[in-house]
Amino acid sequence: MHRTVRHVLLVALLVALVPALLLAGRPAPAATAAVAVPVRIMPLGDSITGSPGCWRAILWNRLQSNGFTNIDFVGTQPPQGCGVPYDGDNEGHGGALASGIVSQNQLPGWLTATNPNIVLMHLGTNDVWNGQSPTQVLASYTTLVGQMRADNPNMKIIVAQIIPMNPAGCTTCAQGVVNLDAAIPAWATGLSTAQSPITVVDQWTGFDDATDTVDGVHPNDSGNQKMSDRWYPTLAAALGGTPPPPPPGTTTTASPTTTTVAASGGCTAAYTIVNQWPGGFQATVTVTNSGTAPVSAWHVSFALGSGQSVSQFWSAALTQTGPSVVATNLSYNGSLAPGAATSFGFLGASPTTVTAPAITCSAS
Repeated sequence: MHRTVRHVLLVALLVALVPALLLAGRPAPAATAAVAVPVRIMPLGDSITGSPGCWRAILWNRLQSNGFTNIDFVGTQPPQGCGVPYDGDNEGHGGALASGIVSQNQLPGWLTATNPNIVLMHLGTNDVWNGQSPTQVLASYTTLVGQMRADNPNMKIIVAQIIPMNPAGCTTCAQGVVNLDAAIPAWATGLSTAQSPITVVDQWTGFDDATDTVDGVHPNDSGNQKMSDRWYPTLAAALGGTPPPPPPGTTTTASPTTTTVAASGGCTAAYTIVNQWPGGFQATVTVTNSGTAPVSAWHVSFALGSGQSVSQFWSAALTQTGPSVVATNLSYNGSLAPGAATSFGFLGASPTTVTAPAITCSAS
């Protein structure tokens, strides 16, 4: 081969090898950091949620300002104003009944379109307005929860005890809301699982339909602020954060505190503080037949702390004399087979932090 040709080939080979040799001495480039997928949150309800539902705007901006930025409010309904920038996607449908959403099988399509990880549900106002009983409304809730879990087995479900209402022309609405709200905590306890927890947020206590709504039903500015304040601690906890202390008068979710005492007569009782907030608390008591024979009735007693009182109760007959509280079964939950359990709950007022009291149980 001619010398000149060999020289040209050698130069070309070196030119081709130099970049490879230089790269061989460098560390491999770092992999692109994975971007966390936002947590998708569906506000689900009727016009209180969607028309325009400005509590969502307040809640969104509070979450953002406290560092919960990797979130996405989702729903097939678009934003509806409120005068501030926020993620307004939602599933609030004016006039919707929980039973109507079930009968028309609407929720599965909404879930498929948005794939939420968390659902905030304030629903049942129109059911109450249409004369449905708590049992009927909760049956619809149960179906909706099943559809949520079919879409996402790990769904976190946050359910409101709905705000009070007293619209003109509906003489039964105010008490209907009270009855529904009283039944929600026990329903949630019975259906909640570790994989897909149901958390109850008290939107009723401290909300005044005369001053916090525009028409006895739909929240005004003060009502929207109260609703946002009530959602925030529980939603922040569901997002894995520790929220700062909420404003006075707002509900906080406490770590459950339980006292269990075995008693004669074949039953045990477990007292759990579900929530507490400035001025009040929510508790659940679970009664279990710990004996080997069936029981037909049970009786639970405990003493509340100084200044504490029961304001609402469900799934048991409660009487309070001074600090002493006595609870007895109702007609439908007194009979317990060995190992079977039932529960009742109540809301209470308290001037101080609540701790679980000693509790006794007897059965016959």
